[in-house]
Amino acid sequence: MDSPVTTPGPLVAPPAAPPAPARPRSPIRWVPSLYFVQGLQFFVVMLIAGLMFKNMGVANEQITRWTGVLGLAWAFKPLWSPFLELARSKKALVVLFQFTGAVGLALLALAIQLPMFFAASIAVLFLLAYASATHDIACDGLYMASLSPKLQAAYAGWQGAFFNASKFLTLGGLLVLAGHLERQVGVHNAWSAIFALLGLLLAALAAYNAWALPNTLRADAMPLRADAVLRTMAEVVADFLRKPGIWVAILFIVLFRLAEGQVQTIGPLFLIEARAKGGLGLSTEQVGGIYGTVGTAAFLVGSVLGGYFTAWLGLRRAMPVLILAMMVPNAVFYYLGVALPADLWHIGTAVSIEMFGYGFGFVGMILYIMQAVAPGSFQTAHYALGTGVMQLGFILSKTISGDIQVALGYEKFFLWTIACGVPALLLQFFVKIPAADSAAADKVA
Repeated sequence: MDSPVTTPGPLVAPPAAPPAPARPRSPIRWVPSLYFVQGLQFFVVMLIAGLMFKNMGVANEQITRWTGVLGLAWAFKPLWSPFLELARSKKALVVLFQFTGAVGLALLALAIQLPMFFAASIAVLFLLAYASATHDIACDGLYMASLSPKLQAAYAGWQGAFFNASKFLTLGGLLVLAGHLERQVGVHNAWSAIFALLGLLLAALAAYNAWALPNTLRADAMPLRADAVLRTMAEVVADFLRKPGIWVAILFIVLFRLAEGQVQTIGPLFLIEARAKGGLGLSTEQVGGIYGTVGTAAFLVGSVLGGYFTAWLGLRRAMPVLILAMMVPNAVFYYLGVALPADLWHIGTAVSIEMFGYGFGFVGMILYIMQAVAPGSFQTAHYALGTGVMQLGFILSKTISGDIQVALGYEKFFLWTIACGVPALLLQFFVKIPAADSAAADKVA
């Protein structure tokens, strides 16, 4: 018997099975590119711009005055960090400000060609500085929200390494390329080409990060209203100042960078200074070559090992070793100031030891702010406040370093910087430092 003929009803697909949760990308895929971009934008404003203006004949006092004003963006960034707490996706903010930086670099390439190039360039650098400082808040917040404390410690070395790699690789390669182009096409055309290339590089990295970054979202969405932002800002600052032991923590942060800010400012000048004036008499290209090769390699190795060392031992137990590592650059430059070696290999070896110690030890301050100062209801904003204090400490020590060096001479100055590392070494016993995170589920991917 034939089956009855039926008219097919509307085709309704069966309910789809819920998609399997995506496997989180390993932090190694996005931490290096994220912090390389952070460093690239920072050092364009704070280092490369000054070298460019010097080659264009701008007076030293104008260079230092205006680049110093631009540097305040990173010290004052906590003032607007609460506004970023209202964003649901920190990844979207990070990518937005990376593309903003790429546009800013393209505008800088054009500003250099104008008759009033200095004023126009400073205006563009102002945009770059504040976009970069805002990007810092968002990317640090994304880092903390996406990784557990144990993984934060493990990848802090990669974070610091690639942030500073942008500086040392720039010194090692960009200055050489700029010098070659200056001879071929002139100073202004050369630097326009440099910043156009940097703009393309930053746009490419922003596109990569748009794919690679984890899209960690807020659990709730706050209304985007000015009164809510202002109330949040007041609450952020009040909550920060109510943290137990916060004033001792602030003093510790400032003292941690007291010696570093001085030696990292005067050290390269000492390498270039004429031997008749107590320096080593190296050329700019030789200094760039040392920092761009063995210096970069030593810093990267030191930063990565410092992160894994702290993850293994825990921040509290590792901190004395990290502070002692931060004193290595001071001791190395004191040795160079006494010995005054002329052999480039000798100097390069000393600088590589300096940079290894710097990279290994600086992990301590990143993690101290991240794990001891930032945790709470406003983690991202409190981290920004902590890093703002850290930047002010660096600016303070950088500002006084020149006067102290002139008064003491190079040899005694570097001895003084060794003494400047002692207060932080002693104060660590009076600040609250978290113990090791022993969660068994955490794995270093």
